[in-house]
Amino acid sequence: MPVPPPWLDLQAVEAWLGDRRVFGNLTLTLAHGHHAVVLGPNGAGKSTLLRLISREIHPVVRPGSHLRLFGQERIVLRALQRRLGLVSPALEQRFHPALPVQEVVGSGWFGSVGLGRDHRLSPDQADRVAEVLADHGLEALADRRCGQLSDGQRRRVLLARALVRRPEVLVLDEPLNGLDLRARHQLLDQLRRSAAAGTTLLLVTHQIEAVVPEIRCCVLLRQGEVATVGPPGEVLRDGPLSALFDTPLRVVEAGGYRQVLPA
Repeated sequence: MPVPPPWLDLQAVEAWLGDRRVFGNLTLTLAHGHHAVVLGPNGAGKSTLLRLISREIHPVVRPGSHLRLFGQERIVLRALQRRLGLVSPALEQRFHPALPVQEVVGSGWFGSVGLGRDHRLSPDQADRVAEVLADHGLEALADRRCGQLSDGQRRRVLLARALVRRPEVLVLDEPLNGLDLRARHQLLDQLRRSAAAGTTLLLVTHQIEAVVPEIRCCVLLRQGEVATVGPPGEVLRDGPLSALFDTPLRVVEAGGYRQVLPA
């Protein structure tokens, strides 16, 4: 069988936010089935990378530079939404507190914020919504309003929404932000189950605790440049992380997870 192209292929990408250049020469390739994390401090360019992936912004067009998603440079947004699921704090803020959980998850079929008049679920689509709610232990919350949920519950609802169309790739922006320990563990367990089911994960975060054991590729991003790329055993160590965050750090590991302590 032919090997599929990388789902993400950036070559010498230049990107700006307003009048600020974030990336001048960013090169990064991520393959199908290779669960990855992009780690970096605030201001490293993580949010800009996500905006490039979601097509909220576009790179500067110049010779020798390209951004390809699933092998394509010309991306139809609706086609991209079928192949890529996204969970982010920015997306979470777009959903009105009065929206029922079931409607939030169902809106994943249309890439919309809630269900409009033109968004009617087919029986198969409705069955899939019920299925993903059950898979994530959310069926009891189906009729509850978003504003009545805890932070952890809302994050799990967004994850279910992102997975309702069975995307090939799931991208998560700071998935653990604002969650207590129980909610963190529930979300991490859901991510691991998604990886086991064949969904390729990309975590974008500054929290090493979010790196589930399935992650095989670690990208350290600093000041708009890739500082290091490699497997967790080589990258998630005292030296590389101390340099990345410009502070002495010590990494401890247990059960495939890692935490960072002051050195």
